[in-house]
Amino acid sequence: MRSDANTAGPMAEPVPGPRSESMDVSRETPPPMDDTPIGRAAQQAVEAMNRAGEGLPRPEQTRVMVVANQKGGVGKTTTTVNLAASLALHGARVLVIDLDPQGNASTALGVDHHSEVPSIYDVLVESMPLSDVVKPVPDVEGLFCAPATIDLAGAEIELVSLVARESRLQRALSAYEQPLDYVLIDCPPSLGLLTVNALVAGAEVLIPIQCEYYALEGLGQLLRNVDLVKGHLNTRLHVSTIILTMYDGRTRLASQVADEVRSHFSAEVLRTNIPRSVRISEAPSYGQTVLTYDPGSSGSLSYLEAAREIALRDPNVQQRHEESVQQLHQQQNSTMPEGTQ
Repeated sequence: MRSDANTAGPMAEPVPGPRSESMDVSRETPPPMDDTPIGRAAQQAVEAMNRAGEGLPRPEQTRVMVVANQKGGVGKTTTTVNLAASLALHGARVLVIDLDPQGNASTALGVDHHSEVPSIYDVLVESMPLSDVVKPVPDVEGLFCAPATIDLAGAEIELVSLVARESRLQRALSAYEQPLDYVLIDCPPSLGLLTVNALVAGAEVLIPIQCEYYALEGLGQLLRNVDLVKGHLNTRLHVSTIILTMYDGRTRLASQVADEVRSHFSAEVLRTNIPRSVRISEAPSYGQTVLTYDPGSSGSLSYLEAAREIALRDPNVQQRHEESVQQLHQQQNSTMPEGTQ
């Protein structure tokens, strides 16, 4: 299982949702904005929309990212599906594995996950090939999902008696032959065998942290479990990314939490914060991500920018991307009529 290309194509046009609002954003350099919260937000939105069309380089090898936090309500599923959609819209091939028995990631991606549907439960417990359960996501080219059904609720108990119970997902992923750039695994809000399977299968841990009181509660236990899995089952595992969710810039608390998290994990925290957004909350009820439900919303632009940060975090990837963008600009300038440059 590995990526089949080094450079992604241009971002596909998002499919508008039922309440999408059109935006006419100029591709030219925008005029300077007023130094106010609204002005800065507008400036960031214009820059994000301009960068979204550039495409992103693909990793040389498949990046398997485990989205985990045993604290509930921090935005694990929301982050998983919207980052996956953002990466796919940039041209990457992305697989979302729904390991949460509630199946919320499957719902948000518009993939059937009733009890008769082959699911990740059959992969873990019945040793079904992963290719038999993976389904394409409607409206987003290059995005796929391995859904979860309610049967997964009993998998924690059933896995106890099985051989190699901690590495069954890792073996299924290794046998998956379709080329992928990213695999994002949505974990349940616990540190049981399902989450351990994800940690053994992945190389990177992505931790969403809400910008609210008790944001760091329980994080120490998660980090200890990551160290245990790294020491005994998966030496490649490391916390690569922390993303701040539910950020409300109008409150002092959100800024304080963000500063505290960055003081502890300066290298891992993304610069982009995910804001509180009604659009992000509404999108799953239509079986969509916010990227297709309302492409111009603040939540959509934030996830696009966060995905860009994640894709460019590898220094080699970033260098390749900067070189390709520079070449693109040189080609554009060379084709422009004289006197317009």
